[in-house]
Amino acid sequence: MKQNSSLFRKKTVDQILRDANSAENGGLAKILGVRDLVSLGIAAIVGAGIFSTIGVASYNGGPAVSLLFIFTAIACVFTALSYAQFASTVPVSGSAYTYAYVAFGELFAWIIGWSLILEYAVSNMVVAISWSEYFTGMLKGFGIVLPGWLTVNHETASDAFAKLQSAGAAEMSTYERFAAAAYEQSPVIGDFHIMLNLPAGLVTLLITALVYIGIRESRTASNIMVVLKIGVVLLVIFAGAFYVKPENWSPFAPNGIKGVMGGVASVFFAFIGFDSISTTAEECKNPQRDMPKAMIYCLVICTILYVLITLVLTGMVNYSELKVSDPLAFVFEKNGLDFMAGVISVSSVIAITSALLVYQLGQPRIWMTMSRDGLLWKKFSKIHPKYQTPSFATIVTGFVVGIPALFFKMDFFVDLTSVGTFFAFILVCGGVLYLDHTGISAQSKFRVPYLNGKYLVGALLILAIAGLSIYGQSVVDEWKAMSAMEIVEHKLLTIIFWITWCILAVMSYKYNFSILPVAGILTNLYLMTELGSSNWLIFVIWLAIGLVIYFSYGYRKSKLA
Repeated sequence: MKQNSSLFRKKTVDQILRDANSAENGGLAKILGVRDLVSLGIAAIVGAGIFSTIGVASYNGGPAVSLLFIFTAIACVFTALSYAQFASTVPVSGSAYTYAYVAFGELFAWIIGWSLILEYAVSNMVVAISWSEYFTGMLKGFGIVLPGWLTVNHETASDAFAKLQSAGAAEMSTYERFAAAAYEQSPVIGDFHIMLNLPAGLVTLLITALVYIGIRESRTASNIMVVLKIGVVLLVIFAGAFYVKPENWSPFAPNGIKGVMGGVASVFFAFIGFDSISTTAEECKNPQRDMPKAMIYCLVICTILYVLITLVLTGMVNYSELKVSDPLAFVFEKNGLDFMAGVISVSSVIAITSALLVYQLGQPRIWMTMSRDGLLWKKFSKIHPKYQTPSFATIVTGFVVGIPALFFKMDFFVDLTSVGTFFAFILVCGGVLYLDHTGISAQSKFRVPYLNGKYLVGALLILAIAGLSIYGQSVVDEWKAMSAMEIVEHKLLTIIFWITWCILAVMSYKYNFSILPVAGILTNLYLMTELGSSNWLIFVIWLAIGLVIYFSYGYRKSKLA
């Protein structure tokens, strides 16, 4: 019994604040205000999502993807309110990791911290590679062409070359032909072709150096880049509005609800950056007051921008043409506005750079907090005496992101990043229910507005089941056509979703839960059901590796042990 209870040992709010302020850890510079926090949030959210993945989402779902942005934003608002309550209660740099330590205990805290490595480090690899594509495209616009073998990873190039040999150039996209040519022209040692994505590695190195030097310099750079890219996004919206053809919005949802929901990973990837605000809590002048405001402000601003951008994109060209990596530049080229396309290409480099910056800020601060608790090597919590940043953790983050970005293909990890993030979001919403139930919420400077869900959660469950039986005949038929094995393989998360709703309905009746955190849990869990099962398999493997590290080091070295 002692073994089990020690796995779920919890830290009190007072303990966490005492550890954060202890002399041995050094202090972080407290310089961030609401405007800076909003800027960092926008920097993370308006990045690779709006300049890249929005095209694929629109291709799959048509103009109706604008509604998916609203639905995903609502899920994020429920979550952001929960984050804001935790940030006002526990104003330290651990994000969801710290919040889980208070609400659910050490094992869950470790799992969340390990999941956040996926959210920050792996997503930054994707963002760095996306940055490289835009950067090399921008250089071409100025007549500078880098050798192909310095801009493409080995796997992509060798796959493209193999396709060239088997299918011929006629069956290949422009990018695949470029990658195959880069493979042929690359230097060879023995039988091995030397290929690397040099721009992705270099930009990670430069951003890591900026983050290492200090939060003040990072804040200034982020603020400048955010002003530039918001200006460009507004330019796209207002200039593009004159070229919108309303007939392109019909049909509004050409592939039905399935097509719209197929863009969940891409759309959600665009939003995950808002929780990076919480990782800078210790560098905030008044976190209890400013963090809740900043989270809500940046979500509202970014949702409006995303919805307007989606409507403009799908209005300027037919949705079926938007399966491109640079949709904003593409729609203006398609309408003969090459100058605008050039401006967008340059600004997209700036936009994605700012997203890189925020993610590189977030990851070291989570490692620093885990190290303070004894779950990671002590060196991760070392604060630089001059720059007042987590120096060792920042350097390690640079290597963890930069080396894979140089050599590996990372498209797949967009979905995988979303799995880890959904998991963290659900536990944060559940944590607020715990704070309310135990009375810890009395210490919160900001609280999620309380709306009694005693009868509402159950009533909504009954309405949902009734609606499904009346209007969801196609869904029912799909389930009937599947074998038990296929249901387990493809629909297990959907089953978990309905079981969770039933459990929450009973618990809401018993404990008078607030409806908003419950809505956060259910909307995030529903969005999770739309992700592929293969991503879940790899996420489980990732968790297993994390648990091996925890039981071999963190469990024994924990300060609570």
